Amino acid sequence: MVSRKPPDGGWGWVIVVVSFFTQFLCYGSPLAVGVLYLEWLDAFGEGKGKTAWVGSLANGIGLLASPVCSICVSSFGARPVAIFSGFMVAGGLMMSSFAPNIYFLYVSYGIVVGLGCGLLYTATVTITCQYFDKRRGLALGLISTGSSVGLFIYAALQRELIELYGLDGCLLIVGALSLNILACGSLMRPLESSSSPPSEKMFVDKVPDQYFVYHEKEKTVEENISILEKGYTDEKCVNNVPDGKQDSILNMNALSSINVNEKDTYKKKVVEQTNFCKQLAKRKWQLYLTYWKETMVLFKNKVFSALFVAILLFDIGGFPPSLLMEDVARSANISEDDYYMPLISIIGIMTTVGKLILGILADFKWVNTLYLYVTTLLMTGVALFAIPFAKSYLTLAMLSGILGFLTGNWSIFPYVTTKTVGIEKLTHAYGILMFFAGLGNSLGPPIVGWFYDWTQEYNTAFYFSGFCVLLGGFLLLLAALPCWNACTNQSSKLPPNTYSYKVASNA
Repeated sequence: MVSRKPPDGGWGWVIVVVSFFTQFLCYGSPLAVGVLYLEWLDAFGEGKGKTAWVGSLANGIGLLASPVCSICVSSFGARPVAIFSGFMVAGGLMMSSFAPNIYFLYVSYGIVVGLGCGLLYTATVTITCQYFDKRRGLALGLISTGSSVGLFIYAALQRELIELYGLDGCLLIVGALSLNILACGSLMRPLESSSSPPSEKMFVDKVPDQYFVYHEKEKTVEENISILEKGYTDEKCVNNVPDGKQDSILNMNALSSINVNEKDTYKKKVVEQTNFCKQLAKRKWQLYLTYWKETMVLFKNKVFSALFVAILLFDIGGFPPSLLMEDVARSANISEDDYYMPLISIIGIMTTVGKLILGILADFKWVNTLYLYVTTLLMTGVALFAIPFAKSYLTLAMLSGILGFLTGNWSIFPYVTTKTVGIEKLTHAYGILMFFAGLGNSLGPPIVGWFYDWTQEYNTAFYFSGFCVLLGGFLLLLAALPCWNACTNQSSKLPPNTYSYKVASNA
């Protein structure tokens, strides 16, 4: 089947809708895991750091395994992966309802659900990009809001289900809801035409020439010499026997010559296949070497190196509030009667608003996207420093809204990456950055929880979180200042695929 040009509409809008609901259903519970976190603390009696690993794994493992997820979607297609991942998410949530200890949750909720979410994210983004070209930014923006809306709704939903049916019943019901991912996945029809497949010659023409070059000519010559010598010996034997037996020997020689030809053809095929495998392995090894060389070139870019540190520190410090804010409110002795809305729901709805507004701002030519991203990092650090001073529901709700809005900077992160490394290196660079983002997501909440276990209060933990985010923001700001370009004006010496980010150009 031959892939068609992206239609930028038609069935593509169905893909957008089902991708939105897929992200809504799979990310709703992991992003709103802060509600479950309180129940797990009470149920298992473990420390906050150890318990926080469950939610951090569920949100970080998908990013850490993003290369594996991409390979799966490329090999099997978006629809089969989405259906299989739906079973993973639903099964992991239902298994978590029977968890006897926190270690069981690490596997059932942290790894199984987290990996299923990573696969579904890759599948939805891939199938959407296949159906859209000119409107790709709009389509990706619409489906990305599914996770934020899921956080907003699932925070209140899980809290209500826990009050009605308990923690186990809540996980069973949420897992059953996740089975709707199967219906969404079944609608992810591949973008293929019904035309006849290309001829075999077209496939042969596309194979690199080095795959047909074999360096075993010496062996084939030796084999031919041995075959000729064998034939000469057989001929001498035929001439020395009586005439009566000569016909039978000739018949036997004819059969043996056919046998020799078959063996020769077989040996030739074995040699060709062996050399093909050697050439393929050599080609793969060259690709790996090229990948690491390109990675080293990326890290020679000062802005990219600072961006890598900033995204790691941002996720270490900025992700814990979405998981721990409910426990912060309980630690501040805020009565449940004062709750008008779960704090995690506020973070979720404001993240949606932040994604849309920051994404719109990034489209203006007079807005420097890198400076805009740095501003969100610095403001996030200040808001994290303010959490220890919040002693009422109103102040915590305001800080939750601010942090949620600033977390929407994920929508402009691809813009910043593109400006930093260029469109040719975007996929490579973005994969590296997402890996370290997943590492930050996995480490952030446990570190904050360990701080609480050591000090029995959250003040030091959020001072540490704020310091991490501010440090990342300042490093990125220093790397992006115009003076760096004046001191190291080496953009012309970089390989043609890299792009030196000139901050002053858009200021």
